[in-house]
Amino acid sequence: MIAIYFKGLIHTLPLFFKGLWITILVSGVSLIAGTALGVICGILRTIRKWGISRLMGFYADYMRGVPFLVHIFIIYFILPEVGIQLDPFPAATIALTVYAGAYISEIVAAGIQSVPKGQMEAATAYGLNPFQRLRYVIFPQAIRVILPPLVGEYVLLVKDSSIVSVIGLTDVTRVGWLTVQRIPEGLMVFGLVGILYFIICYPMIHLSHYLEEKISYESQ
Repeated sequence: MIAIYFKGLIHTLPLFFKGLWITILVSGVSLIAGTALGVICGILRTIRKWGISRLMGFYADYMRGVPFLVHIFIIYFILPEVGIQLDPFPAATIALTVYAGAYISEIVAAGIQSVPKGQMEAATAYGLNPFQRLRYVIFPQAIRVILPPLVGEYVLLVKDSSIVSVIGLTDVTRVGWLTVQRIPEGLMVFGLVGILYFIICYPMIHLSHYLEEKISYESQ
């Protein structure tokens, strides 16, 4: 019986690879957009004007304090009630983007705030404008603090993308659920799903460890 299930699973591999591509695509788009959003919000979080910093802080706290599943339900099921209808892919991408952006904004803000204040004061004394101070003085130093947790957040984003299967997006997790209905060998089916996620995440996990070790070595 196991051999029959295994042969059936082999025949479904093209569907799994298609689902893997969807997972990579939705994660990749969300990763790029979420990083851009997180960097902007992280910079705004460090602005000393109370209103802007407070607003960015509320955004980050709210997004991190509410489960991702709730966010995607709001975007996919609630927004149509006010006339905003989205297909599964854009709904999943938007949900992942704003969710990841909140975490990334905190990482970026922490990195910027780790730079000694004297560096900013020195840059100001040299006559650099705010953009030049960020580009040439703050970010080159903050990036060493930002990179390791940022890569770790990318890994979490890929894993969180598995939740988008609940709205019908045919990612690798949904392919697994559909397959297990025809091949009732859950360990075999979702073992394959786990392997496919591992293939995506392992290079990023390895990169995160490498960056942590490199930065730790350089700081000694």
